[in-house]
Amino acid sequence: MKNSLTAGAVALTLIGGGAWYMTQGSGTAPGAQIALPGAASAQEAGEVDTSAIVEMTLGAEDAPVEVIEYASYTCPHCATFHTSVFKQLKENYIDTGKVKFTYREVYFDKYGMWASLIARCGGEEKFFGITDLVYKGQQDWARGGSDEAIAESLRKIGRLAGLGSEELNACLTDSTKLRSLVAWYQENATRDDISSTPSFIVDGTKHSNMNYADFSALLDERLGE
Repeated sequence: MKNSLTAGAVALTLIGGGAWYMTQGSGTAPGAQIALPGAASAQEAGEVDTSAIVEMTLGAEDAPVEVIEYASYTCPHCATFHTSVFKQLKENYIDTGKVKFTYREVYFDKYGMWASLIARCGGEEKFFGITDLVYKGQQDWARGGSDEAIAESLRKIGRLAGLGSEELNACLTDSTKLRSLVAWYQENATRDDISSTPSFIVDGTKHSNMNYADFSALLDERLGE
């Protein structure tokens, strides 16, 4: 098990013959970038084909209001939002057909990328359930103390969601998928001017983190209620 964990960690930090690294630590620091060493650049990362990346959405496709959340799995404020505000938004706006909700990952650190690979490992059907588990357990898994411990904690979350060990291994060592996700993140974050998490795009307009009262008031205004 230790060897496979180490291999997974290496695969996630070594892509295309060079190490991917972060210029910012974990959290909500603005301006986070993922870069390639040497002559490679973010521009080259942006040239990666991202057409296969699936948008993770909830709610009616034709809902009158669209909300896009940009969040990092290692962001404490994102965890607070998902374990409190999001539940109410889902019950009162998403599940009732008023809002189409899209979740887009932001990568501030390698652990957030690993969590993203785990969340996406079960496809659209399991994504939001795994995301809930990741945020609920954030204070535990994100403080694992070592790459191996954090990777194993994330694997446990995947297994709790019904994913098998081999399936999780394949997801965590999928360097092609990771490269595509990184390029996809950079494209989205650049286009929507995302510099902190959580951030929200509501019908094309960017908003910072909000409590439920403020978020519901904004949505009600958009809905004309």
